[in-house]
Formats: sequence, C-alpha cells, structure tokens
Amino acid sequence: MRDNAARAMWERYEPVHQLVYFAPEVREAMDGLGMRGYWMGYFALRAAPLGPAPAPVVTSCFYVFHPDRAAKALPDAWALAGPQQVIEARERAVDAAMRSLYGPAVVDSAELAEAADLAWEAACAADTAGRVLGAANQALPRPAQPHVRLWQAATTLREHRGDGHVAVLVGRRMGPVEALVLKSATGETEAAFQRRVRQWDIEAWQAAQAELRGRGWIDEEERLTAAGAAAHEQMEADTDAAAAAPWHALGAEATARLAHLLEPLARRVLDSGIVPTANPVGLTDGTWRSAG
Repeated sequence: MRDNAARAMWERYEPVHQLVYFAPEVREAMDGLGMRGYWMGYFALRAAPLGPAPAPVVTSCFYVFHPDRAAKALPDAWALAGPQQVIEARERAVDAAMRSLYGPAVVDSAELAEAADLAWEAACAADTAGRVLGAANQALPRPAQPHVRLWQAATTLREHRGDGHVAVLVGRRMGPVEALVLKSATGETEAAFQRRVRQWDIEAWQAAQAELRGRGWIDEEERLTAAGAAAHEQMEADTDAAAAAPWHALGAEATARLAHLLEPLARRVLDSGIVPTANPVGLTDGTWRSAG
C-alpha cells in the first residue's frame, strides 16, 4: 500500500523544485558562470552540493544518465566555477525566478514564509543514511529568504525521495535503462524523448526492452503487461514508503497544512508552461492531483 502523504507531498513540492531546470533566470546564471550549454549547467547545478565530484560519482548518484552525459560536463564545469560558486548562483537565480513567477505579494507573504518553515522542518527530519544527494542538500546552510528556503527544502526532499527510489530500483535489479523503458511503457513519458535526454543508444534500449519482455513486464509492442503494472505499482509504493519519514516527523496536521500552502505554488508553475509537457520526470498538469 502506498504512503499517500509522501505521494501527495511529492506532487506539490516537485513543481517548485523543477524551476531550477527550466526557468530562464537559472540558465542565464549558468551562462554567466561560463557553463557551456544546458547540460553542463544541469550537472553543475544538481551536483554542486556534493563538492567537486567527478563524473563517475555523479553518474552513479543521478542513476539514469549514460556515463558520457556527465563526462561531457564534469570535471570541466568545476574549472569554470567551483561548487560553492554554483550553489550561490543557483540561490540567486531561484530568487529571481520565484519573484518573477509568483510576484512580490506571494513571495513576501506570511503564507509563503509559513510554508518555507514547515518544509524546512520536514527536510531536516529526512533520514539520509545511504542517501547521498539528499544528505548533501540537507547539509547546506539555511537560506535567509523564505522563498529560497522553501526551494532548498523542496530540493532536499526530492533528492531524498530520489535516493530512495534508486535504492528500490537497485533492489529490484532494475538498471538505469530498464527503469527508463518501464517508465516509458507506463505512458508517463515518451521512449524516444527519454533515450535522447538520457543519451542511451538504441542497442542499450533494445537490450533493456528484451530484459523486461523476458520478465513478462512488457509485451511485443512495448506496452505494460499486468505483471509489469503490478511490479511498477509495487516499486512506486516502496518509493513512497521510503520517502515517508519527513512527513511522519512533521505530523499529519502540519503536513496537511503544508500541502495546502504548496498547492497554489505548484499550480502556478504547471500553469505557467515553464516546465514543458515533455519532461524526463513525467511531471505534467495531468499528473498533479489535488488532495481529497
């Protein structure tokens, strides 16, 4: 059975976090540091809390990318700007992006400050043993500005969840490409898009398809079978369960309050079109659900 609170909270904080990948203010900040192209900026932005980590370490943490994708960005990015410079730049960029998207009335509101404090409390309660990206983000200093604090808390929570998801995949012998093929078979994202973004060649993709067909999880048309749907549902339930600790620590009442405060912020991101419909996470307006 899924932990409904963990799933509902992910649906609300993930859109806020996603600003860092798609807001023009962030791309401008990375260009200002000398990052060459979107992907160098992406890997630097997301990996910076780890310190000057080499490409193989980052590939391991991010899990679903071909090693060449990270190797084209790292360690070259660290010669252009050190991790601390990148962290400071991403905070400035997130500040600008959130002010532009939400406006001063929202950014400076008591409600947003309340959301930031609740999210920060939840992020501090995240159990990070064995969760490298979650731990690295949790260790960052508390931002002074509430909206930036909210974004950093959301980032810690999503990386905490992502680390748990990787553990679930490894436990089910789901390699990076198999995980992407299964995700595509659910209809959440398009296979060609995932393959291009994660940079896997057709041979690796076809080998992963053959592996999942052998398990009986996809059919000859690469559609999810009943067994595949059950396996996918169980892995999602395990991921939700692994992400539940922050919400248990925060408590049901405070979690519900934070969900309520995050809903209009998440909705504004999705309605803005900043996060494209085709995105690797499969996060779209259609996948976001309001709480009952």
